Amino acid sequence: MESQRGRTSRRRFLLILGGPLLLAGAGFGVASALSSDEPDPRRVRTDLAPLNLRFHAAGELAEAHWQGYDMDEPVGGDRGIPSPDSRIRLVGVARLGPGQVAGILRNPDYSFAAAEPKGLPGRLKPYVPAGAAWQRSEAFDTLMNRPGTDLFTSSSGEFLLDAERDLICFDVVELYT
Repeated sequence: MESQRGRTSRRRFLLILGGPLLLAGAGFGVASALSSDEPDPRRVRTDLAPLNLRFHAAGELAEAHWQGYDMDEPVGGDRGIPSPDSRIRLVGVARLGPGQVAGILRNPDYSFAAAEPKGLPGRLKPYVPAGAAWQRSEAFDTLMNRPGTDLFTSSSGEFLLDAERDLICFDVVELYT
């Protein structure tokens, strides 16, 4: 009987010690599953290489704040099933070198008119200066939307320019194949 009591005490001890450890381990597993190491697809990016490759017709960019994301991906969620639609939205504001925007605006091939950015994501609004004198040209949009590399097959969107700050504001949808 004494040996059985020793086993019972040991079991109780293990249950008392093991229960909280098991719960802590399960909680850690759930927390790890909920916090993803994947970067936020709608984060504001500042890297220039992808934009310089894509927007080379405008000139070399000096700085940028932009987003590039799958248009079908729900914000903060996982689509789960791949979509046959491979549209990517590129939207942001970039600075060209000094005088580059003024040179583009003087080009007689484009007929620029006053315009305002529409539908900018909230995360990008702090990078759009108040009082910018935005100008847009359909002919310039056509030039900028023409595929210049093998990266995408078609593109549509708007490009607004501000000469005072040498800014280009872009909102483009690209179809990749």
